[in-house]
Amino acid sequence: MPLVAPSLLASNFLRLQEECTMLNESEADWFHLDVMDGRFVPNISYGLPVIEQLRPTTRKLFDVHLMIEEPERYAEAFKKAGADSLTIHYEACRHLHRNIQQIKELGMLAGVALNPHTPVALLNDIIADIDMVLIMSVNPGFGGQKFIPHSLNKIRTLRGRIEERGLSVRIEVDGGITVENAAAIVEAGADVLVAGSTVFKSPDPKETIRQLKHIPGLRTYTV
Repeated sequence: MPLVAPSLLASNFLRLQEECTMLNESEADWFHLDVMDGRFVPNISYGLPVIEQLRPTTRKLFDVHLMIEEPERYAEAFKKAGADSLTIHYEACRHLHRNIQQIKELGMLAGVALNPHTPVALLNDIIADIDMVLIMSVNPGFGGQKFIPHSLNKIRTLRGRIEERGLSVRIEVDGGITVENAAAIVEAGADVLVAGSTVFKSPDPKETIRQLKHIPGLRTYTV
């Protein structure tokens, strides 16, 4: 079974307390929190104050995805706000190894996200230093987009490289994940499924999370 990380970007912001309660009562493993700055991506979402307010609502892992320029300027602040895992974009970092070191030294799990056009081979020199790779299966910035089919090939390629080197790096996939395509994504090698609209627009979000959680997997997943 994969880990399931519902993205609160698709939640009802007027009912955040209720949405968090629902996630706590569900089989969701992580809270996925998308932060956008209007520069790296053409959209602006929530930021530090919202994450800080949400942190006391759950003990589940806070999986923070920074779609922002100069993430190194804010890493410490996101740690203080409650981030357990911090994912930054390959495309946004001039000194990626230094950025990863910073995140690890702050005591967070370090993830690197790849946009749809970015090949996984570019991670060869740093993959052993990170905890997770986030494969963007849509172009970042907006929810509700359709899954890009080529992402399956990227997931398979990345899974092969991780296993060849005997690494314990997780593969997270974000964008266009549905109950219908989740099995193919997990079969390709994904460990963590990020689902926004599929969960929060569902008539029964808990049941949708349960269905995603119980997609058969090839490996043992732990939070």
